[in-house]
Amino acid sequence: MFRSFRVPEKLFAMAMWAVSVTFAGFLIGLGGKIVGELPGVDQSVSIAEFVDPLTRMPLLRARDSLVTLQRTTQDERERASQSQAVARNAYSSQRETFDTWIATRTATTDPSQDPEVVSRTRLLDSLKRRERDAESTVEQLDTKLLVVAQTIEANSARESDLELAARGRFERARFTQELRVFAVRLALTLPLLLAAGWLVARKRRSEYWPLWRGFVLFAVFAFFVELVPYLPSYGGYVRYGVGIIVSAVAGVYVIRAMRRYLAQRQRVELQSEGERRRALPYEEALRRIGAGVCPGCERAIAGGLANPGNFCVHCGLRLYDQCDSCHTRKNAFFPYCPTCGVPAAEIDSSTPTAPASVPT
Repeated sequence: MFRSFRVPEKLFAMAMWAVSVTFAGFLIGLGGKIVGELPGVDQSVSIAEFVDPLTRMPLLRARDSLVTLQRTTQDERERASQSQAVARNAYSSQRETFDTWIATRTATTDPSQDPEVVSRTRLLDSLKRRERDAESTVEQLDTKLLVVAQTIEANSARESDLELAARGRFERARFTQELRVFAVRLALTLPLLLAAGWLVARKRRSEYWPLWRGFVLFAVFAFFVELVPYLPSYGGYVRYGVGIIVSAVAGVYVIRAMRRYLAQRQRVELQSEGERRRALPYEEALRRIGAGVCPGCERAIAGGLANPGNFCVHCGLRLYDQCDSCHTRKNAFFPYCPTCGVPAAEIDSSTPTAPASVPT
């Protein structure tokens, strides 16, 4: 395809898109900052706000006391369990020593060692009692921990009953909060979307279109992206409803534009070839011929890009001719011959010249 745009024009077009995207980015950042700092917009509600404080506060204090008691008792149990392990190890070690000594005494049958037997037996009994006392302490602490846990569970059940009784008021308050947040955001984003639609319909040919295009990108992003995370359960109906309305308006606009286009094409086809050639923009004519489309009626050129005909078989517009100087076949819209550089014949009356404006 023939690349009709000049290099500076391409750079300007890219720069205009960069301006649009940058402008949209700063607008999106500013919009998010403004919405995020609106008073009360992101304020959340909790169910604790709707529970009777006179009933709930004693339960909270009791829960804190029970949790503290449970933590203290657990620490005591760990210390008692450690003492039990020490007593058990001491008894086991002494018992092994006693069994070894008894075996030796039985082998020697020395009556003089009978008092030693009594002494060692009493030591073992003392160690066993110490082990049993430590075990009893652990059992008592386990019982205390069980009672505390059951009390905490009962206290939590009473708190759950209070929250269940306040559930209805909490749900209504949350619904009201969601509705308020959604209404504020919708009130800010919907007018932006409507303004963007008006700009697309009315300002696309404006010399400031790159800035308006950035605003359109910002409005579309704000409504269809930033608003989505804040949609409550009923917000989907609003989004789809707005989408249906926008689609319907766009459909009506496209249908009317197509009717105007067809009527314009009919009027153009009734004009003479010279009038049609003078009405065609130079860059647009080159672009269409390069794409294998007649610039007059926008139908495919007979023969295609490989072997295009000199005239459009649909509207009769001249597409290719010969240079008067070197007789080279060339595009009829070229103001100069690409082979010898001689100006085309009747350029002032029949061939449009290249425009000076820069595409945006």
